[in-house]
Parts: sequence; structure tokens; C-alpha cells
Amino acid sequence: MKVLLVMALSSLCATAALADEAPTDVASQNTAVVEEYTYSTELDIAKVLSMSSIPEVCEVVPARMEYEDSKGQRHILNYKVMGNGCSNG
Repeated sequence: MKVLLVMALSSLCATAALADEAPTDVASQNTAVVEEYTYSTELDIAKVLSMSSIPEVCEVVPARMEYEDSKGQRHILNYKVMGNGCSNG
């Protein structure tokens, strides 16, 4: 009896573990991964979906780009950019 119970629990745990790993719908398969850009970040950008607007200030500001890689996975990339408010004259 104990052997059957242990086998049943093992099977149930294995099934639950697989269920946790497997996506259940299209939305969960396409969940965006949020990344912080560094100079060593290797980018695989196949399609840009959106980019944040850059404010009219003369300083470094945060920016964000949402894109799909060559495998169709969505990513959100946070990075820094110089604002559009600087002028030379």
C-alpha cells in the first residue's frame, strides 16, 4: 500500500512540475522579458514594437523599447539616452 501511495505521489508531483513549466495559452508564451541594457548586452532585434518618447531636456533620461527577437519572443529593454533638449547655440 505504501509503495502505491509513493508511486502515485511521485507521478502527481512530476505531472504538476510539467504543468508549471508548460505554457497554457498564447499570452503566457509571449510574455515580455524585461532587461536592463549594458554595453555587453547582446541584442537580437527582429522587429521593434514600440519605443518611449524622449523628453525635451538636456540630460540623460531613461528610455524603453519593446521588441521581438528572431524567435518571436517579446522583450522590453530599459536603457539611458540623452534628452532632445540640448542645443549648440
